[in-house]
Amino acid sequence: MVEELSGVRKAAILLLSLEEDQAAEVLKRLGPEAVEEVSREIASMGQVQPAVRDQVFGEFYSNLLVNRRTAEGGVDSLKALIRKSLPDEDAKRLIQQVMQQVQRRPFDGIKTLDPENLLTFIQDEHPQTIALILAHLPAQKASEILVGLPAQKQVEVVKRVANMEQTNPEVIKEVERGLEHRLSDIVSQTFEKAGGVDTVAEILNLADRSTEKGIMEGLEAEDPELVEQIRRLMFVFEDILLVNDKGIQAVLKEIDNETLPLALKTASEELKQKIFRNMSERAAQLVAEDMQYMGPVRVSDVEAAQQKIVDVVRRLEDAGEIIIAGRGGEKEMIV
Repeated sequence: MVEELSGVRKAAILLLSLEEDQAAEVLKRLGPEAVEEVSREIASMGQVQPAVRDQVFGEFYSNLLVNRRTAEGGVDSLKALIRKSLPDEDAKRLIQQVMQQVQRRPFDGIKTLDPENLLTFIQDEHPQTIALILAHLPAQKASEILVGLPAQKQVEVVKRVANMEQTNPEVIKEVERGLEHRLSDIVSQTFEKAGGVDTVAEILNLADRSTEKGIMEGLEAEDPELVEQIRRLMFVFEDILLVNDKGIQAVLKEIDNETLPLALKTASEELKQKIFRNMSERAAQLVAEDMQYMGPVRVSDVEAAQQKIVDVVRRLEDAGEIIIAGRGGEKEMIV
């Protein structure tokens, strides 16, 4: 694969694919050390497979466009270079492929705006419009905007994000046309998956505890099944690493001897060691021995055991008995 090639090897392949006069022009613009490295690489290379050559060209073209290192005229020149260096059908296919890969994502024009300014800008929009925008923003920014919305609108927006899957490009265009007189750099986009329950879970994980609790309670009355789906995604077994030692000890008091070894069967070494540190040496040794002699187990059984422990963690957090780092509880502590 082209990802495994060194930068020097890619440069050598690129130069070998050009006409001699074109390659010479490129070499003139390199420093002496770079010319020496590339020359050694070319001398040691055998035949280059067409698929590898195409991938190298594609990556080079993509990087130029993504990094905006060339103006439109430069892009045209690069297209001409590809057409001159490859057979017509190969060139056409490569250009089309690269152009699809480097198309910008929906609402790129507002992703650089400050969340506070963006909130002021969209807070009076319909919940469906806000949901569409939040689903295309980074989770951290989307969470900050969600927190600033009125409570009822938070619930409406979260419901819409959770139920959103593929959005018709015409809908995106319509939303963008409605906002373009206040926003700049809004462009039409192709189909893409956005939203869904996992997006809601990621956004709410970054919200403060009171906001998350208010939204979940608002959703509970209307769609308890959705609330359960979100909760299961918001905190997974490996997130127990975020619980402090005192909290781990509180959780372990409620876990039976059969559940813990099974749950730890696929856990990371870091999580195992954290749990063992919060047990007596003898208890930790017994759990480790149980895991060692357990033999093959069904993945579904491991997941069920892990979910039991996750349910205990969530229940203790809701009761205020443990703190999960990054979930807002630290702000409520008084030292």
